[in-house]
Amino acid sequence: MSTTLLDVRDLVKHYPVGGGLFGRRAETVHAVDGVSFGVDAGETLAIVGESGCGKSTVGKVVLGLAPPTAGRVSFGGTDYADIGAADMKRVRRRLQVVFQDPFSSMNPRMKVRDIVAEPLENFGVIDGRSAITDRVRDLLVRVGLPADALNRFPHEFSGGQRQRICIARALAPGADLIVCDEAVSALDVSVKAQIVNLLLDLQAEYGLALLFISHDIAVVEHMAHRVAVMYLGKIMEIGDRDVLFAQPAHPYTRALLSAVPVPDPAVRRGRAALAGDLPSPIDPPRGCRFHTRCPLAFDRCRVDEPALRAVGSGRLAACHLDQPADA
Repeated sequence: MSTTLLDVRDLVKHYPVGGGLFGRRAETVHAVDGVSFGVDAGETLAIVGESGCGKSTVGKVVLGLAPPTAGRVSFGGTDYADIGAADMKRVRRRLQVVFQDPFSSMNPRMKVRDIVAEPLENFGVIDGRSAITDRVRDLLVRVGLPADALNRFPHEFSGGQRQRICIARALAPGADLIVCDEAVSALDVSVKAQIVNLLLDLQAEYGLALLFISHDIAVVEHMAHRVAVMYLGKIMEIGDRDVLFAQPAHPYTRALLSAVPVPDPAVRRGRAALAGDLPSPIDPPRGCRFHTRCPLAFDRCRVDEPALRAVGSGRLAACHLDQPADA
């Protein structure tokens, strides 16, 4: 029986822009508009989409780094809206993050020992400097770094090694779920593969859940159990990875998959490229938000916003295609 660690329901996150100076109307960025999903223990849910679709904003709200405008976020059965700072600190011990840029994620003046030890000390996981150092050394070895790395500074490591340090830091307090926000997008191809395989090994060893935020479809196909496809603050399709990649139901999902590089020129020529630019999140289109770029859009798409509905086993899609007119 699966255990839901993270439960997100009807999440909305808007940002005001402009202050109405000299009578100018203040506007609102609709970063996330009504997103719902869950992540089970030991599962990887990937959130994919173009830059500006709202996937990183979802990550920030999940981590408690930004308050939701509306909706509900709960972790381990604890609703964020019902807890104070002390309870939120206990949640954060179990909910960690690995960011895109490992160098910016670390204090360059701190040695690796102190960087990885910081969550151990902040959350009171281990007492005593010697015991903490032993734990840091073990974590560094587990992520593929030499034990003597703990006495060096971040600038002495490569990008892939720095990301391993950040992964060790995320593991340190005993995390149950790690948010990986574009955690491999800045790495070379071979290093990227090594970090992805490391995350998979750690997931198998510790039973970790991962919320994997990425625009790299090839990486997502390799490591995700389920995939949520976001566009302009909305989930267009969500479901089992194998089903979604084999038979994408939403035109936007098909367009994203068509953008994945393939070696066969004949296959490339037969693909339809995603046309147009992402509309402004300040003034999202009425109806289906993808209709301004969708080659299959018809009149209803421009007026009615489609709801997520079941489209076969283990998958939901927000599309009017093949949907009854009164649905």
